[in-house]
Amino acid sequence: MQNFPILSLITFLPVVGMVIILFLPKTQGTIIKSVTLLITSVQVILALVILHFYNYSLGGVNDPSTFQFIEKFRWIDISGFSWIGKIKIDYFLGIDGLSVPMVLLTAIISFIATLSSWNINKSLKGYFALFLLLDTGMMGVFVALDFFLFYIFWELMLLPMYFLIGVWGGPRREYAAIKFFLYTLLGSVFILLVMIGLYFSTSETLADGTKIFTFNMLSMMNVHNFTATGILSPFNPGNLRFIAYIALFIGFAIKIPMFPFHTWLPDAHVEAPTAISVILAGVLLKMGTYGIIRICLPIFPEITHQLAWYIALFGMINIIYGALCAMAQKDFKKLIAYSSISHMGYVMLGIASLNSIGLSGAIFQMFNHGTITAMLFLIVGVIYDRAHTRGLDDFGGLATQMPIYAGFTTLAFFAAIGLPGLSGFVSEAFVFLGAFGSSSIRTITVISTLGILLGAGYMLWSLQRVFLGTLKEKWSSLGDLTFREYAMLVPLALIVLFLGIYPSAMLNLMNTSVNSMAKFMADAKVLYGSIGGF
Repeated sequence: MQNFPILSLITFLPVVGMVIILFLPKTQGTIIKSVTLLITSVQVILALVILHFYNYSLGGVNDPSTFQFIEKFRWIDISGFSWIGKIKIDYFLGIDGLSVPMVLLTAIISFIATLSSWNINKSLKGYFALFLLLDTGMMGVFVALDFFLFYIFWELMLLPMYFLIGVWGGPRREYAAIKFFLYTLLGSVFILLVMIGLYFSTSETLADGTKIFTFNMLSMMNVHNFTATGILSPFNPGNLRFIAYIALFIGFAIKIPMFPFHTWLPDAHVEAPTAISVILAGVLLKMGTYGIIRICLPIFPEITHQLAWYIALFGMINIIYGALCAMAQKDFKKLIAYSSISHMGYVMLGIASLNSIGLSGAIFQMFNHGTITAMLFLIVGVIYDRAHTRGLDDFGGLATQMPIYAGFTTLAFFAAIGLPGLSGFVSEAFVFLGAFGSSSIRTITVISTLGILLGAGYMLWSLQRVFLGTLKEKWSSLGDLTFREYAMLVPLALIVLFLGIYPSAMLNLMNTSVNSMAKFMADAKVLYGSIGGF
């Protein structure tokens, strides 16, 4: 399987589905939905195949031999551009322990979101075609190892998400879609500028001895591949690496979203259809933190070390500010949106630790947050489909009318709180263990633990308002979960329970790569210090 192009297959299979849908008559709604469900189902199977054949003992940072399922060939080869010389761009895919969890998460969430989209009735052909295009963009981000290709997938995600919110969203959908587009586009411009600077600072030697510039991210992580005259080279005393790092970090931080770039998220979540909110919280937010771990840390290790305290500080702000905002919400969906901001702060705190335990906790939290938050948004969608309101104060006593629904909600709420025995506890515990082990951010870590208390506060208060008390007469006819809703919630609930009881299933997957990353960062600190990087 290592020589089979399974990464290309899992990435571009949704495009095949999109083309099929575009050729189907728009009146064939059931067939259009079934094609999408079939494509995302096969994607899950392919993700499980990757998981089965993945070698846990391999894992590195900038060594191609430590990546698996590699696909690499020359994609663009142009010469004759005056001083630029030859432009050679590779189609370069590969995965390691940092990306395998995200590939699996993307496949699962896309499948669940397809089921959640089954009640979409407006312009089915356009909706599901854009949905599958979005799926390809997300998957591509997690498997690309060429910065140019990574950026194409990153931008590919923007257009379908804009229309999925702007056309199929709520009353203020145009405002939310434009806000999402502008914020993300701003971040993309920053990423593009840094990508170009890195390209003209990184060289690669061809078989004939010729040196060319390269977009290869693994080459960008090796200080010896930087050209001495490159503007972002550590060997250039007049370099702009610090500014480039800030720009690149902001580009990814907008997608997290990190305070103060977070304001687009609540609007996008509230106006987006349930399935798109599931994808937005389950996968898209993880693209920001994945970009920081995959690109910012190993390409700019010396700047990361310098700014680790500030990364932890903004993580703490996300945790506490997001939790306080969630506590003030009366809209069920907006509460979950702000809780996402809070919980992504834990990921940032784990990243700032720069040690194996903290980084493991951060990546594990990315996966767990994806599954738990997907459950929470599906739960909001279930009640909104029935009651056509998301007001927390509009309900009360639903536990007697919808006991199974109340059970799933309770499980998701306690997983989000971090109850031991559920997946959220292990990842948050690893984040705090790793962050506390870093002496420079120990105080910030202690303050950040307030997020646990605040999270319990708004989650339990919401549970009380919606499910306890006296049932209002107008909700006495509400029915419990349907078969389709069981199919959406049960897989996610099983994952939350399984990883809460046996977290090693995920931690072992990423362990070798995380250890390599932590060692790389420690070694880079010494190396860059010896060449004046600090």
